[in-house]
Amino acid sequence: MTTIAPSPKRTKRGRPQWLVPAGLIVLSLVPVIAGAFRLTTLVSGVSTPDTEKYYDSLVPVVAHIVSATLFCVLGAFQFVPRLRRGRPSWHRMSGRIVLPAGLIAALSGIWMALFFAGPEGDGGLLLAFRLVVGPAMFVFLLLGLRAILRRDIKTHSAWMIRGYALGIGAGTQVLTLLVYSLIAGEPDPVTSSLLFGLAWVINLAVAEYVIRRPRTSGRSGANRAAVR
Repeated sequence: MTTIAPSPKRTKRGRPQWLVPAGLIVLSLVPVIAGAFRLTTLVSGVSTPDTEKYYDSLVPVVAHIVSATLFCVLGAFQFVPRLRRGRPSWHRMSGRIVLPAGLIAALSGIWMALFFAGPEGDGGLLLAFRLVVGPAMFVFLLLGLRAILRRDIKTHSAWMIRGYALGIGAGTQVLTLLVYSLIAGEPDPVTSSLLFGLAWVINLAVAEYVIRRPRTSGRSGANRAAVR
């Protein structure tokens, strides 16, 4: 009897393996484009009310934009099983870019939170959120690094997913703000800060689901099956 193996480009259930990274890149699209626009404006020397405050501290701002873009976009491809398992050298090489980029993004984000004023009238709520999220992301990525140095792949994957979930928070924040604005109008500073915090909570909840969801036994064996 002939058994046909599943296509290597699809999972056991027929879902394209590129669906998740494509969705993550789309989620990052608005903040990545906004960051690219701000970076172009800063490099060109054009002063606007939005960018004027950044000229005295260009290095951390540029570092944050570039590292966050690399972390979000290149990091999305780490979720492609075919690249992780079929091309482990690519996964390791890209990981050596993604992880430092994430650490730089976290540190520069903390710096920006401390030295650039948040929205007036939020009582420092957004600053408090950022001073929790930034260090948490940094620690998660360091724990992921420690795990892979110990060759603990499962733990490495879990901590990297948590770190990525926090790093991609800006994309989810666009959605939470958009949904609220469509339903209730423009949010006030406190509500806006709460929506930012909600986005990080949503991302972490999804990350924990992905980490803890039951795995179908024999999946990898099925994917390696050949025509008999």
